[in-house]
Amino acid sequence: MLKLTSVRMERAAKSLAKLKLDGTISPEELARAAWPAAVGARIASHAAAKTVVRGRLIVEVDDAVWQKQLFHLRFDILRKLRQSVDESIVNDIEFRIATPRRPPQTAQSLRSAETHDEADQIQDPVMRLLYKQARKKAMA
Repeated sequence: MLKLTSVRMERAAKSLAKLKLDGTISPEELARAAWPAAVGARIASHAAAKTVVRGRLIVEVDDAVWQKQLFHLRFDILRKLRQSVDESIVNDIEFRIATPRRPPQTAQSLRSAETHDEADQIQDPVMRLLYKQARKKAMA
């Protein structure tokens, strides 16, 4: 199912990239849409085009290994991108390692973390804050 979906997305990206609509789709959106078609589904699942800054396509990758490998392929990727996107839109590619993001937490898990803090037993709010800061410093 995943492979079929990525094939459909790649086809849609190729179609969007070939349209070259005036004003309807921004050049940045066009470059992002052309990315999966230029690199293929496998690479696109590990590297996502995020934005265009001064002609440079910013691509977030999973880790340093992907960053290094794609850096060496950037001229081939640029050549494929230019089949769909004008050179004035994208003339270079920069690969950045994506920052890991924490998944959303439920309110209950947040409350349970808050209720098990021994510092909450301290009545004075200033002393409680000082205790938490000292504990944090000692744990670092």
